[in-house]
Amino acid sequence: MIDYEVLRVIWWVLVGVLLIGFAITDGFDLGVGALLTLIGKTDDERRVMINTVGPHWDGNQVWFITAGGAIFAAWPMIYATAFSGFYLALALVLIALWMRPLGFDFRSKLEDKRWRTSWDWALFTSGFVPALIFGVAFGNLLLGVPFELDGNLKATYTGSFFGLLTPFALVAGLVSVAMILNHGATWLQMKTDSFIEARASAVSVVLSLATVVLFILAGLWVAFGLDGFVITSTVDTLATSNPLKKEVAVEAGAWMANYSKYPWMVVAPLLGIGAGLACAFFSKAGRGGWAFVSSALMMTGIILTAGFSMFPFLMPSTTMPMASLTVWDATSSEMTLKIMFVVACIFVPIILGYTAYSFYVMRGRIKNSDLDSSHAIY
Repeated sequence: MIDYEVLRVIWWVLVGVLLIGFAITDGFDLGVGALLTLIGKTDDERRVMINTVGPHWDGNQVWFITAGGAIFAAWPMIYATAFSGFYLALALVLIALWMRPLGFDFRSKLEDKRWRTSWDWALFTSGFVPALIFGVAFGNLLLGVPFELDGNLKATYTGSFFGLLTPFALVAGLVSVAMILNHGATWLQMKTDSFIEARASAVSVVLSLATVVLFILAGLWVAFGLDGFVITSTVDTLATSNPLKKEVAVEAGAWMANYSKYPWMVVAPLLGIGAGLACAFFSKAGRGGWAFVSSALMMTGIILTAGFSMFPFLMPSTTMPMASLTVWDATSSEMTLKIMFVVACIFVPIILGYTAYSFYVMRGRIKNSDLDSSHAIY
């Protein structure tokens, strides 16, 4: 049987897989929306861009919902603390995400230019705002979150919304924005032709290189300008979850310790940088498919880098370091993790399967001539 310690690590991996799956699948939806007014110069071009993601966006959000559900079930204290601390930020994400189906459904209902332009900017917001906030959230996890736990493990957030907008968090937000917009641009290279494809290729070259530069800048900041967290006491990885039964110190460069302890983890940042450079190369060469694959690998490397750097921390506390939530003390019970693991073994492959099948069935490029050929076109 799998013991409690291994189950905790397995769920850390599974949540990471779900977050990466969300970034890769829904990331290009967000990216296309945010690029709508930049790449699409005419109404027909913008309709083509919208319809490249039209068959996929709602299915892609399953990854987001599944990741949220997994965090709720596997890490209930993370879910509770994050929603109390990041409440306004998460509300903005949800409002922005609501604009996407509204924009898709209502944009083409009227021919009026102002009507359609308004929905174009709504779709831009639905892509740009979540991309920025997700990055800022990851940046704040690396910085640490101001919260405390009482004797009943009730979390109290002691910060503010604007306190989340620190310089490092904003750099992390820019990494996320550049990464997701680039992913949208590589998707457009695969799914369109003519002027849209050419503009998307040019935009992808710039954005992929910008992502690499910002990622390196953030990495140097983490290594030399950011205090990390380290557990200084013995931790019973098989014990019932209780974050208050450990000692935590704040040390300069602590987020780099795992790369010395587990040298293989350096593969993650190298993948992020190498795949980003490859994406720029393939975009410049007009190889949209390979550019998209490279973009997906770059996103994977960047997300893994954040996870590897913080392990075993999930949400460090700046005001009460010993209350920091980790893989070892913020999880659900052993029985809950076992049941969920069985469920995940059944349903995650199903999600992967029908996602792959839907992409296969709806492969091919969208052209201007397709706009009037189907009643299902947005």
